[in-house]
Amino acid sequence: MMRKIRLVAVFCLTALLCGCVTGTQPAVGPEEDKLIVVGFSQVGAESEWRVANTESIKSALSEENGYVLIFDDARQEQENQIRAIRSFIQQDVDYIVFSPKVETGWKTVLQEARDAGIPVIMIDRDVEVESKNLIRVYIGSDFHEEGKRAVRWLEEHLENLGRGDEPVRIVHLQGTIGSTPQIGRTRALEEAVERHPEWELVAQECGEFTRAKAYEVMTGILAKTKDIDVVYCENDGEALGAIDAMEEAGLRCHPEDGVIVISFDATRLALQYCLEGKIALDIECNPLQGPYVDDVIKRLERGEAIERQVVVEETQFDYLTTTQEMIDSRKY
Repeated sequence: MMRKIRLVAVFCLTALLCGCVTGTQPAVGPEEDKLIVVGFSQVGAESEWRVANTESIKSALSEENGYVLIFDDARQEQENQIRAIRSFIQQDVDYIVFSPKVETGWKTVLQEARDAGIPVIMIDRDVEVESKNLIRVYIGSDFHEEGKRAVRWLEEHLENLGRGDEPVRIVHLQGTIGSTPQIGRTRALEEAVERHPEWELVAQECGEFTRAKAYEVMTGILAKTKDIDVVYCENDGEALGAIDAMEEAGLRCHPEDGVIVISFDATRLALQYCLEGKIALDIECNPLQGPYVDDVIKRLERGEAIERQVVVEETQFDYLTTTQEMIDSRKY
């Protein structure tokens, strides 16, 4: 079906089925058959990182860049994402892009997309192994490697403090259980605890990737024990919430003479905490994935071979190397 004809259907169906199209709907004209129609289901807007991720996709997949983008915010509900994907299939989009809440429960709807001949591009989070053959490409982080980098830094830091053989009591705040970042970052820490008999997980609870939930969970943990050496948080929101709770309880968060806080994401606010020494280490998780999605789609349009996984570029920041200039230059 010609794209110009399909665009007419897209704009008609969107109001009925999806209820949210980014930007102004362009009038159908002679150039519309060149636009690439993309349905994008975002898991939610639970953090600064997620908002930056959404804006990056919207900016890269703009009409000026040759796209019509149909956007849906799932508000942290998997059933909303499944409903949105089925809507995209009904609208006969060219590509489906989405970041799943968890890895499981997608096989049926992804098979429907495959049967409809619509390539699916995952961003940020992946799906379980059984469904990977239904995905065209995954664009995002290597979360297990992120966790391993954090653990290596902690090992070296403890050695530098002369505490390499001392007992280390760790609180672990996990992200959304079953999500790709939670699985990878949790696996790295648990592997490290197995290697280090002197390391002890005194608490392991879900902070849901939010500041409010992490504060609530950390407050409950502190009611039971304040004998804590390290808090390993699976994103910046959780780190900020945990620090709020610890400071309220009278604990000092500092890499050398207090609780060592480790985080992931490297948002601007968290890096300010890093500069102040409240966060010891922040492993970057790059949300600016829009240009990667644009590049993959354009390459697919040209018929080029595409690798199954595209890992985005990332770095890390610690309390000794973070500068105000670094923070000011952040885009999120």
